Amino acid sequence: MTWIKPNFLWMMYRSGWGTKENQVVTLAVRLKRDAFDNILRLAVHSSFDPDAYGTQGAWKQAIADSDVRLQWDPDHGPSGTPMERRAIQLGLRGKVLSKYAQDWRFDIQDITEFVAEQRAIAATPYSHLITPRELVYPVTDPIVAARLGVSRDWTKSAKSVARHYYSVTFPARICTSA
Repeated sequence: MTWIKPNFLWMMYRSGWGTKENQVVTLAVRLKRDAFDNILRLAVHSSFDPDAYGTQGAWKQAIADSDVRLQWDPDHGPSGTPMERRAIQLGLRGKVLSKYAQDWRFDIQDITEFVAEQRAIAATPYSHLITPRELVYPVTDPIVAARLGVSRDWTKSAKSVARHYYSVTFPARICTSA
């Protein structure tokens, strides 16, 4: 399974700022909006959620039928400290992974050098740390938003598809971390 990790700082936490074994290359992948919306529509929680599936049996069938896994993990700050906000992770396999690789992406940038530069200054007070500008990704389909457990009013939800950088240009639009 290939995982989409749309939150930059979560990805830096997971990869040890690009230093962990088999995680030394960091790519910024841009997808077409309708492709990402389709991935969200097909996503099935990795853990049983009775609000989304009703029964364990329905969830197990959804898992068997889907090529997209959904996980909500704690978001992380620059130091790796977990935050209250949750970060979405999407695992792709099968036909969805083929479409992702062949049809849905429209730009890939190797940002390994950028990650290394930021790793060198990723210590408090973060005054010189530069991260991609990440915006809230609006999940406009109310059925998908409800199944994902996100609020259409992201300001009221700890689980918003927030700080999602597929919706902005990287690295042309980067900002200094606050």
